[in-house]
Amino acid sequence: MDYVDLYIIHFPVALQPGEELLPVDEDGKYILDTVDLCATWEALEKCKDAGLTKSIGVSNFNHKQLEKILNKPGLKYKPVCNQVECHPYLNQRKLLDFCKSKDIVLVAYSALGSQRDVMWVDPNSPVLLDDPVLCDIAKKHKRTPALIALRYQIQRGVVVLAKSFNEKRIKENMQVFEFHLTSEDMKVLDGLNRNLRYIVTQFAIGHPEYPFSEEY
Repeated sequence: MDYVDLYIIHFPVALQPGEELLPVDEDGKYILDTVDLCATWEALEKCKDAGLTKSIGVSNFNHKQLEKILNKPGLKYKPVCNQVECHPYLNQRKLLDFCKSKDIVLVAYSALGSQRDVMWVDPNSPVLLDDPVLCDIAKKHKRTPALIALRYQIQRGVVVLAKSFNEKRIKENMQVFEFHLTSEDMKVLDGLNRNLRYIVTQFAIGHPEYPFSEEY
């Protein structure tokens, strides 16, 4: 490819560069590196100027980390998006409001909860799509709980990433544009928020730039 549509800083914490994607020490702990976020952002700006990417953004940033880039002296381009875990159990309301105020698109990953990969997810965590409130709204609209969770985000102005290898589910996901949730539905779904994260990356715990210690 000559260019990509979007190039992002995937995580505001750096790992030691080298042959290993996830380097660990002799105790099995991830080896971190110290990198200035603003310096990394300047590198992305150069990629955009060179025509290597149409847009640049970030992922897993909280509002303080976003402000660090937005307030950077000599900023040429601000992030077009911030990709974060976001679903009815973690609706990221404050972060969404902040991003909207800065004209940054919030992009939701794990919008349906998450796959139950034990590397990232506690197997004892609740299954979002089994939530009785979500299921009741799904029955009301004669849709699946997954479609309700996706529609909830779209009506909040959130872009949704929904990955599937199942042809039936891929087609089903497109039905999200065929119905609307009522204001009462939205209010009820807002009430499901419990600031529950499915994805917690061990290598960031205890790091001064750790972004998951707060909702916002």
